[in-house]
Amino acid sequence: MSDKAQAHELADAIFLLGRTLRGALVHHDTDVLPSALVAILLMLARMGECRPSELAVELCVSQSSLSRQIAELVERGLVDRHPDPDDRRAHRVSCSESGLEILDLVRKRRTERLSAELADWDETEIASAITTLERLTASLAPLVVDPRRSNS
Repeated sequence: MSDKAQAHELADAIFLLGRTLRGALVHHDTDVLPSALVAILLMLARMGECRPSELAVELCVSQSSLSRQIAELVERGLVDRHPDPDDRRAHRVSCSESGLEILDLVRKRRTERLSAELADWDETEIASAITTLERLTASLAPLVVDPRRSNS
């Protein structure tokens, strides 16, 4: 995108979409689990068993902050912690069966709310939105992996 005015408009639109999504979908799940913990479960389910440091990188959070959240998820029985077979000083984490069940409940609730709000969208509009969001995510993903790229 070469036009800075369009880039500015897109950045604002993305920010507003994020706020809207949090308000419309995410905050309604806090009776089940705080949204930060849902995000951890979602990413952990997507990544599979991993070291907390790997999860912290994917979530763009500090290891100390994530460590406290993982401890809470372990205490709730939603995450399992295992010794790392490659390094006995480290450990690996994964979603427990209860964690996957909670994640499934949250996903179903979000899907129901989204389906109701997009009832007037046809399949083509939904498919186009999915394609655009996937492309946008792929284009912005390098900034998450290497934040220094955002300065170039």
